[in-house]
Amino acid sequence: MRLIAGEAKGRKLQCPRGLRVRPSGARLRESAFGILGHRDAISGARVLDLFAGTGALGLEALSRGAQRLVAVEKQHDVARVLRQNVDHCGFGGRAEIRVEPARAALEELSRAADPFDLVLVDPPYRQGLVAESLPWLTSVDLLAPGGRILIEHARDEEVEAPPEFEVEVERRCGDSLLTLLRRNHPS
Repeated sequence: MRLIAGEAKGRKLQCPRGLRVRPSGARLRESAFGILGHRDAISGARVLDLFAGTGALGLEALSRGAQRLVAVEKQHDVARVLRQNVDHCGFGGRAEIRVEPARAALEELSRAADPFDLVLVDPPYRQGLVAESLPWLTSVDLLAPGGRILIEHARDEEVEAPPEFEVEVERRCGDSLLTLLRRNHPS
Protein backbone atom coordinates (compact mmCIF):
# COMPACT_ATOMS: atom_id res chain seq x y z
CA MET A 1 0.00 0.00 0.00
CA ARG A 2 1.36 3.41 -1.02
CA LEU A 3 0.39 7.05 -0.68
CA ILE A 4 -1.19 8.09 -3.94
CA ALA A 5 -0.62 11.85 -4.23
CA GLY A 6 1.17 14.89 -2.86
CA GLU A 7 4.60 15.39 -1.33
CA ALA A 8 4.94 11.78 -0.13
CA LYS A 9 3.43 10.21 -3.26
CA GLY A 10 4.61 6.65 -3.75
CA ARG A 11 5.84 6.13 -0.18
CA LYS A 12 5.07 2.61 0.93
CA LEU A 13 3.09 2.15 4.14
CA GLN A 14 3.57 -0.82 6.44
CA CYS A 15 0.57 -2.81 7.61
CA PRO A 16 0.42 -5.11 10.65
CA ARG A 17 -0.04 -8.78 9.90
CA GLY A 18 -3.44 -10.34 10.38
CA LEU A 19 -6.96 -9.06 9.94
CA ARG A 20 -7.16 -6.63 12.86
CA VAL A 21 -6.49 -3.67 10.57
CA ARG A 22 -8.33 -2.96 7.32
CA PRO A 23 -6.47 -0.12 5.60
CA SER A 24 -8.32 2.01 3.08
CA GLY A 25 -7.39 0.92 -0.42
CA ALA A 26 -6.04 3.26 -3.10
CA ARG A 27 -9.33 3.50 -5.01
CA LEU A 28 -11.29 4.39 -1.90
CA ARG A 29 -8.67 6.95 -0.78
CA GLU A 30 -8.67 8.49 -4.24
CA SER A 31 -12.46 8.87 -4.06
CA ALA A 32 -12.32 10.29 -0.54
CA PHE A 33 -9.67 12.85 -1.37
CA GLY A 34 -11.38 13.72 -4.64
CA ILE A 35 -14.47 14.61 -2.61
CA LEU A 36 -12.41 16.63 -0.12
CA GLY A 37 -10.23 18.30 -2.74
CA HIS A 38 -13.28 19.44 -4.70
CA ARG A 39 -14.39 21.28 -1.55
CA ASP A 40 -10.90 22.65 -0.76
CA ALA A 41 -11.06 20.85 2.58
CA ILE A 42 -7.45 19.63 2.82
CA SER A 43 -4.95 22.45 2.24
CA GLY A 44 -3.85 23.86 5.59
CA ALA A 45 -6.38 21.75 7.50
CA ARG A 46 -6.00 20.49 11.05
CA VAL A 47 -6.97 16.82 10.76
CA LEU A 48 -8.05 14.25 13.34
CA ASP A 49 -7.85 10.60 12.25
CA LEU A 50 -10.00 8.95 14.90
CA PHE A 51 -9.46 5.24 14.15
CA ALA A 52 -6.07 5.62 12.47
CA GLY A 53 -4.85 2.06 12.02
CA THR A 54 -1.90 2.26 9.60
CA GLY A 55 -2.52 5.98 9.11
CA ALA A 56 -3.32 5.69 5.40
CA LEU A 57 -6.08 8.33 5.44
CA GLY A 58 -4.36 10.79 7.77
CA LEU A 59 -1.00 10.47 6.01
CA GLU A 60 -2.69 10.98 2.65
CA ALA A 61 -4.16 14.21 4.06
CA LEU A 62 -0.70 15.39 5.19
CA SER A 63 0.80 14.45 1.84
CA ARG A 64 -1.86 16.54 0.11
CA GLY A 65 -1.24 19.66 2.18
CA ALA A 66 -2.94 19.31 5.57
CA GLN A 67 -1.13 21.34 8.22
CA ARG A 68 -1.37 18.99 11.18
CA LEU A 69 -2.54 15.48 12.02
CA VAL A 70 -3.58 13.91 15.28
CA ALA A 71 -3.93 10.15 14.80
CA VAL A 72 -5.72 8.04 17.40
CA GLU A 73 -5.13 4.29 17.58
CA LYS A 74 -5.89 2.20 20.66
CA GLN A 75 -3.83 -0.91 19.81
CA HIS A 76 -0.18 -0.48 20.84
CA ASP A 77 1.27 -2.79 18.19
CA VAL A 78 -0.72 -1.08 15.43
CA ALA A 79 0.35 2.33 16.79
CA ARG A 80 4.00 1.25 16.46
CA VAL A 81 3.41 0.55 12.75
CA LEU A 82 1.59 3.88 12.46
CA ARG A 83 4.63 5.66 13.97
CA GLN A 84 6.91 3.90 11.48
CA ASN A 85 4.67 5.07 8.63
CA VAL A 86 4.65 8.67 9.90
CA ASP A 87 8.44 8.68 10.18
CA HIS A 88 8.96 6.96 6.82
CA CYS A 89 6.83 9.63 5.11
CA GLY A 90 8.77 12.42 6.83
CA PHE A 91 5.77 13.80 8.73
CA GLY A 92 7.08 13.40 12.30
CA GLY A 93 6.95 17.15 12.97
CA ARG A 94 3.36 17.49 11.75
CA ALA A 95 1.80 14.39 13.29
CA GLU A 96 0.89 13.43 16.83
CA ILE A 97 -0.02 9.84 17.66
CA ARG A 98 -2.28 9.12 20.60
CA VAL A 99 -2.42 5.51 21.79
CA GLU A 100 -5.76 5.30 23.55
CA PRO A 101 -9.44 4.57 22.85
CA ALA A 102 -11.20 7.12 20.65
CA ARG A 103 -13.55 8.40 23.33
CA ALA A 104 -10.74 9.06 25.83
CA ALA A 105 -8.72 10.85 23.14
CA LEU A 106 -11.69 13.07 22.24
CA GLU A 107 -12.21 14.10 25.85
CA GLU A 108 -8.52 14.96 26.29
CA LEU A 109 -8.28 16.78 22.95
CA SER A 110 -11.33 18.91 23.78
CA ARG A 111 -9.41 20.42 26.70
CA ALA A 112 -6.15 21.04 24.90
CA ALA A 113 -6.47 21.42 21.14
CA ASP A 114 -7.51 23.96 18.61
CA PRO A 115 -10.59 22.84 16.73
CA PHE A 116 -10.12 20.48 13.80
CA ASP A 117 -11.16 21.31 10.25
CA LEU A 118 -11.52 17.67 9.24
CA VAL A 119 -12.18 14.49 11.19
CA LEU A 120 -11.61 11.14 9.50
CA VAL A 121 -13.74 8.32 10.92
CA ASP A 122 -12.87 4.88 9.57
CA PRO A 123 -13.52 2.35 12.34
CA PRO A 124 -13.76 -1.41 11.94
CA TYR A 125 -16.94 -2.13 9.99
CA ARG A 126 -20.18 -3.35 11.54
CA GLN A 127 -19.18 -2.87 15.17
CA GLY A 128 -21.43 0.12 15.86
CA LEU A 129 -18.47 2.48 16.15
CA VAL A 130 -19.74 4.99 13.60
CA ALA A 131 -23.01 5.39 15.51
CA GLU A 132 -21.09 5.68 18.81
CA SER A 133 -18.43 8.09 17.60
CA LEU A 134 -20.65 10.79 16.09
CA PRO A 135 -22.30 11.72 19.43
CA TRP A 136 -18.86 11.66 21.10
CA LEU A 137 -17.53 14.08 18.50
CA THR A 138 -20.41 16.50 18.85
CA SER A 139 -20.48 16.35 22.66
CA VAL A 140 -16.86 17.51 22.98
CA ASP A 141 -17.13 20.20 20.28
CA LEU A 142 -13.80 19.58 18.56
CA LEU A 143 -14.82 20.63 15.06
CA ALA A 144 -14.45 24.16 13.73
CA PRO A 145 -17.54 25.88 12.28
CA GLY A 146 -17.88 24.66 8.71
CA GLY A 147 -15.65 21.68 9.56
CA ARG A 148 -16.22 18.29 8.05
CA ILE A 149 -16.38 14.67 9.12
CA LEU A 150 -15.52 12.07 6.49
CA ILE A 151 -16.82 8.63 7.40
CA GLU A 152 -15.80 5.43 5.66
CA HIS A 153 -18.23 2.65 6.51
CA ALA A 154 -19.90 -0.48 5.21
CA ARG A 155 -22.78 0.17 2.81
CA ASP A 156 -25.23 -1.50 5.17
CA GLU A 157 -24.24 0.70 8.14
CA GLU A 158 -26.56 3.67 8.57
CA VAL A 159 -25.08 7.08 9.28
CA GLU A 160 -27.40 9.55 10.94
CA ALA A 161 -26.08 13.09 10.80
CA PRO A 162 -26.16 14.89 14.16
CA PRO A 163 -28.57 17.87 14.20
CA GLU A 164 -25.89 20.51 13.63
CA PHE A 165 -24.52 18.69 10.56
CA GLU A 166 -25.72 18.17 7.02
CA VAL A 167 -24.87 15.29 4.71
CA GLU A 168 -22.82 16.92 1.99
CA VAL A 169 -22.00 13.82 -0.09
CA GLU A 170 -22.52 10.07 -0.04
CA ARG A 171 -20.50 8.01 -2.50
CA ARG A 172 -20.44 4.26 -2.95
CA CYS A 173 -17.05 2.61 -3.44
CA GLY A 174 -17.51 -1.13 -3.84
CA ASP A 175 -18.74 -2.52 -0.51
CA SER A 176 -17.94 0.74 1.26
CA LEU A 177 -19.69 4.06 1.49
CA LEU A 178 -18.08 7.45 2.00
CA THR A 179 -20.27 9.94 3.84
CA LEU A 180 -19.16 13.54 4.19
CA LEU A 181 -20.83 15.60 6.89
CA ARG A 182 -20.42 19.36 7.20
CA ARG A 183 -20.98 21.31 10.39
CA ASN A 184 -23.49 24.10 9.89
CA HIS A 185 -22.46 27.61 10.83
CA PRO A 186 -24.25 28.84 13.95
CA SER A 187 -27.18 31.13 13.17
